[in-house]
Amino acid sequence: MNTLFYIIIAILILQFLMEIILEYLNAQRYKDPVPEELNDVFDVTEYQKSQDYKKTNYKFGILTSTFSLLLTLSFLFLGGFEWIDSIARNYTESPILMALLFFGIIMIGSDIVTTPFSYYKTFVIEERFGFNKSTKKLFFMDKLKGWLMMLLIGGVLLAVIIGFFQWAGTYFWIYAWGLVTFFTIFMNLFYSKLIVPLFNKQRPLEEGSLKSKIEGYAKNVGFDLKNIFVIDGSKRSTKANAYFSGFGKEKRVTLYDTLIKDLEEDEIVAVLAHEIGHYKRNHIIFNLSTSILLTGLTLFILSIFINNPEISLAIGVSKASFHAALIGFGILYSPISEITGLAMNLLSRKFEYQADDYAKNTFAALPLITSLKKLSKNSLSNLTPHPAYVFMHYSHPPLIARIRNLQQSPLSKTQ
Repeated sequence: MNTLFYIIIAILILQFLMEIILEYLNAQRYKDPVPEELNDVFDVTEYQKSQDYKKTNYKFGILTSTFSLLLTLSFLFLGGFEWIDSIARNYTESPILMALLFFGIIMIGSDIVTTPFSYYKTFVIEERFGFNKSTKKLFFMDKLKGWLMMLLIGGVLLAVIIGFFQWAGTYFWIYAWGLVTFFTIFMNLFYSKLIVPLFNKQRPLEEGSLKSKIEGYAKNVGFDLKNIFVIDGSKRSTKANAYFSGFGKEKRVTLYDTLIKDLEEDEIVAVLAHEIGHYKRNHIIFNLSTSILLTGLTLFILSIFINNPEISLAIGVSKASFHAALIGFGILYSPISEITGLAMNLLSRKFEYQADDYAKNTFAALPLITSLKKLSKNSLSNLTPHPAYVFMHYSHPPLIARIRNLQQSPLSKTQ
């Protein structure tokens, strides 16, 4: 076993321990007093339910992450990757087919092994706290559809990238970057049209006062909005959401039916004003561009190490290959991914404040505040997260921080 093998083991264990510590610190804040501004989110019974939900998820998260670590370590120490690699090599000598079979066995096998955990999460934990609306048939149909998408889309992308590697050598990263960039932009434009219908039904928002208010607001801020859709999120969960997708002529707003059920019309418009704020402040283009640049950087670094057999052998296989090197590189690169992820979360939290400010300045602060409180209440969210946990994991500021920001006057922010 080479030095990189033990570095991989160290990375996996250190990441696990850091996550356990963060989860523990966060759990210690569950009983902290609720900030005065949030006293109206939960009553006593609901707050106790929220506490129970967080504690249950905390314990379950420790169990699942421990299982995942032990499974990965077992695979590394007991030669699991070598076993799967030998199966793939017994069936084909084609590097592309070998890689597809290798990753197919790993991805689907891993999903099968972890399905009992996701099943328990959905039909025991989420069911107990009144969130789950999914059926067992829908749960397993989602699994099958997910596998098919992974095999078709992931398989095609992987096959083409390996083809680039065979053709262009270490310069493959340039062509792979172009392919991934095209795919990323394409999915941003057409995800709602092509992928969402496989899992959910979407319908245009019907005529009425809500649609009139949304269109009126969009017109006032000079936002061309023709596509407003309602998605049947209630078929899986009671939790509510809304999102903005696409750009140019393909931009659309999608409202969960649960959101329409839970919020008043002005609150829904405020939520959409926040989403439009992201568009107006160019957050969507920035995030897309940054994602593409980070992908290019990752592929470039991969091209430097992909031909080093030590990267492949580090996961316990006996023969170096592109597909084994991808696994080894992915783990070795993960600390860098953590750092870039932290930077992206920091920017994302800043962008959320900016989108909140846009909604406040172009619509109103109060309906956005009440909508955020209702959404937090309905999802039993954590009102007192630990700052370290927020720093490492939150892409959105905590509720109390967003409300205090919304309550500030523009003048007070500049003082």
